[in-house]
Amino acid sequence: MITDIQINKPEPIIKTEKRLELFQRSSDVKQTIKRLEAGKAVLITAFYSNGLVLLKELQIHLKRRMPSKTFQEQREFRAAYHKLSNLILLEIVDHKLDVKKAPSIGWLEKLYPETSNFLLTFPQVQGLNSSWQWYQNGINTPVLRNKLHPYYGTYFPTRFDHLILFDNWLKRYEGPKKTAIDVGIGSGVLAFQMVKHGFQKVFGTDNNPNAIVGLQEFMGDSKMSRKVALDYGTLFGAWDNPTELIVFNPPWLPAKQPLDNLDGAIYYDKNLFPSFFKEAKKRLLPDGKLVIMFSNLAQITEVTKAHPIEKELASGGRFQLEARLTRSVKTASDKTKRDLNWRSKEEVELWILTNK
Repeated sequence: MITDIQINKPEPIIKTEKRLELFQRSSDVKQTIKRLEAGKAVLITAFYSNGLVLLKELQIHLKRRMPSKTFQEQREFRAAYHKLSNLILLEIVDHKLDVKKAPSIGWLEKLYPETSNFLLTFPQVQGLNSSWQWYQNGINTPVLRNKLHPYYGTYFPTRFDHLILFDNWLKRYEGPKKTAIDVGIGSGVLAFQMVKHGFQKVFGTDNNPNAIVGLQEFMGDSKMSRKVALDYGTLFGAWDNPTELIVFNPPWLPAKQPLDNLDGAIYYDKNLFPSFFKEAKKRLLPDGKLVIMFSNLAQITEVTKAHPIEKELASGGRFQLEARLTRSVKTASDKTKRDLNWRSKEEVELWILTNK
């Protein structure tokens, strides 16, 4: 059991004597948005829905000013929205939102046991609320019998094409199944897939403390907890012993700015892949397999032409390609409001590498 890990969570804002501008249904929306653009915080009062109204008006305001057609424009729009929306605050009193008709969010007590009265930004509250619903109700995947119950701040899959691709490969895998390493275990889905397909022991690592704490809580003292060992650390963490299978589902987009805790599950920095391949070489048995899940997303959205796995195969001198499997990604939901015309070209990739 790993103890003494500090959870990642929204930093509570302690209320001071400084007066905050209040927003309710009768407030002037345009003046409130001007206040936000001036960098001044606003406190939602009366009803929770007032915050939703202000967020909607903020989106409309930004859409009038900012194009949102290309992938890069969409990223810029989201960055502007993130900056301004996080100046909209809600007050928490006795671990409950201090507005009427607000959702009940168990994380407020679970993550802040010693702080009952504080402020959070409205988007943070929305994130906590969504996370609590996923945590309580669980998430079905097409590759596991049981639901996932992801802990707050932990990556979990919302699309499943890469999981299906990996599951189909595991069905055909005929190598030894004594041990495997899951680098960046997240919500545990890949580790659970490997156990389902007969692996005796999976060693999982994550540099996100929430993933480790959440999986420890989820597995408890079940049979699964004896098959999946956890370590809080970067890349391979404490696992040094050679293994027959290493599995890695890295971020699929290159970072263009410093990463925060959650962005690290979506964007990779320039050092991630060189470090990973260097350390993987030390731990892969001579006849072992290195399996990496990836996507052509960065290429088809013209974020970059570089492909980190292709680069390693071309110049790394450590691994060779056994197979590259692909699967077309399902088209975007009709309900989405984003322009995702590139989605029809997106493929998830399963790269199987072996030692040279």
